[in-house]
Amino acid sequence: METFQRLESEVRGYCRSWPVVFDKAVGSHVYDENGKPYLDFFAGAGSLNYGHNNPELKKSLIDYLTDDRIVHSLDAYSVAKREFLKTFEEIILEPRGLDYKIQFPGPAGNNAVEAALKLARKYTGRQTIINFTNGFHGMTLGALAVTGNSMKRGGAGVPLDHVATMPFDNYLDGKTPDFLWLRSLLEDSGSGLDAPAAVIVESVQGEGGINVASAEWLRGLSELCKEYGILLILDDIQMGCGRTGRFFSFEEAGITPDIVTLSKSISGYGLPMALTLFKRELDVWEPGEHNGTFRGFNPAMVTGTETLRRYWTDDSFAEATLAKGAMVEARLSEIASEYGDFGAHVRGRGLARGLAFETEGIAKKVAAESFQRGLLLETSGPQDEVAKLLPPLTSTEEELNAGLDIMADAARAAVKVAQPA
Repeated sequence: METFQRLESEVRGYCRSWPVVFDKAVGSHVYDENGKPYLDFFAGAGSLNYGHNNPELKKSLIDYLTDDRIVHSLDAYSVAKREFLKTFEEIILEPRGLDYKIQFPGPAGNNAVEAALKLARKYTGRQTIINFTNGFHGMTLGALAVTGNSMKRGGAGVPLDHVATMPFDNYLDGKTPDFLWLRSLLEDSGSGLDAPAAVIVESVQGEGGINVASAEWLRGLSELCKEYGILLILDDIQMGCGRTGRFFSFEEAGITPDIVTLSKSISGYGLPMALTLFKRELDVWEPGEHNGTFRGFNPAMVTGTETLRRYWTDDSFAEATLAKGAMVEARLSEIASEYGDFGAHVRGRGLARGLAFETEGIAKKVAAESFQRGLLLETSGPQDEVAKLLPPLTSTEEELNAGLDIMADAARAAVKVAQPA
């Protein structure tokens, strides 16, 4: 550990929760340098939906590299890019009736968000962006401005302007559709709300605490945006690529966002890649107006193409994810039922799940106890009140049950510590 502590910045985070040195990874397991296995319910914060070193995807990558194919090309044309674009259109867009243009904004999710915000402002000529309580969209300044977490926002060091925060679904009383608060402000000329360029929203707030927006709420928000000429940006960076079941997390609601951001598992292999999708009429960019050195990482396009062909040509993978998600929900509900005194309850959709506790500190202790027992998971929510599960979608039922058994033991240990003597 001495090398890391001496040379790496204090900003490092996950290593503080998992103080081991990792070396190998296969499928749903990672191994430290001493060979100890850990079951992975973190999956690169949702970047490894298809597991570590997926053999089919790895073969496509190795074949590409050993054939001396082009790796770095900025936004020049390449065979790898052409194959990805055609495959994405044929397998993802056309079957869903989506006529999106595709932008490669850079290697990470925040690049996709920054491009979406800039494009919305350029197209509408407006400045204000509506975001939601507990939303998370990235750590660069534009993305951070539409992020709710006060600790992360505080790191900006400058004012984060031209945004207005509204209540997410069930943030208020759980009875009144919370987007009606936004409607009341739009209708009132004395509200002080400038005409928004866009609304940015997650169908399921991952970092915010596995908060799920209902299909009805999303449909209502979509209709409100159409009524007032506001662009709807759907941030699907963590919850897209099948995490909630269907490829896009918004499919269940039957809406068509104006702009969609994707990253994390879009390459399939954990390689850096991001996409900003938008309706054809929104493509008002001037050549080179938004660019980046690593927006043309061809190896990610190769594995991304192979992923689409292997997992998304029919509904079988999505159906399997939904079935596994239902099983995980049932098991988590059994665990939560034992700890009603601590406000334990279950959140989530598909294989994005959370075991939440109203008692402060319990979820963090569950995560720590899980690590000691060989399971990797993180916490989320403004107070780290949720033990968050993002296992690879390719995890077997046996692996999921093994991880949930560990969580059950970890919860018992965490609650025991929290109980008064």
